[in-house]
Amino acid sequence: MLVIEGLRKSYGKLEVLRGVDLHVAPGEICGLVGANGAGKTTLVSIVTGLRDADGGRVRVAGRDALHTRKGDRHAIRAIVGCAPQELGLYPTVSVRANLEFFGRWNGVHGRHLSRRIDELAEALDLAELLGRRAGDLSGGQKRRLHTALAMLHAPRLLFLDEPTVGADVVARMRLLQAVKRTAADGCAVVYATHYLAEIETLGASVAVLDGGRICERGTLEQVVSRHGQSRAELEFNGEAPILEGWQRIGNRLVAMTADPASATAAAISKLNGEAQRLRNVRIVPASLESAYLQITGHSVEDTNAAA
Repeated sequence: MLVIEGLRKSYGKLEVLRGVDLHVAPGEICGLVGANGAGKTTLVSIVTGLRDADGGRVRVAGRDALHTRKGDRHAIRAIVGCAPQELGLYPTVSVRANLEFFGRWNGVHGRHLSRRIDELAEALDLAELLGRRAGDLSGGQKRRLHTALAMLHAPRLLFLDEPTVGADVVARMRLLQAVKRTAADGCAVVYATHYLAEIETLGASVAVLDGGRICERGTLEQVVSRHGQSRAELEFNGEAPILEGWQRIGNRLVAMTADPASATAAAISKLNGEAQRLRNVRIVPASLESAYLQITGHSVEDTNAAA
């Protein structure tokens, strides 16, 4: 459904995309993961026609998405849905009016539009909000409406860029459930996020965008198997002691290891009197977070905090 080859984009001397390759099949949820500033939004914007590329190829359902004739642009727009990170709502009119306008703009009319509005309102917990002004909604409600607008015309390729930023726990779970159902109906979904736990919840395939390139690609299981490591943590009352082979982070000792149980037992035996200050022991299985750290050399949280 989506084929990207050698995609490049620079802003002045800053190379944001340095030859991105990415294929996404129908029915696949592709988790496009990377820290803020990694180029996720730029990539989505180029594929959806909002920005020009400096080079490379993009094909959507077999059609050239970068060098399109008028007919091809209309054909591509008809099968692509996009919910960018910035909300795009009309705040002074109702939720239903927003849905009706965006539905008609995307070629959905009459009973079919009414049916799609009812379906999405139910799926995204918007049914009781249809008469409310969009501007009066909470942040999570606005996020769900924003996503519904992109799904109204039942696209075959759907881009969601940081769809749960600012959403509460309930709104987040509603969105993730709707994404799963959309993919189950055969839609290819590109889900750009820096919330790695969401990729695990979705069971998505993984594309790690770092340094302007896709530096790892595979199923969630493949990526975690190749790069993930278990982690052992020892938490102390007061500052953690120094222990060979363990990293001291404030009041914790942390070790990445294939056998965290044995490493923990060995560490405790070496603590001697410091063991009295030990407050908690935690073993964290290999995860996408640990795999991302191994692949990129940094955590998403650390990079975002620095930004």
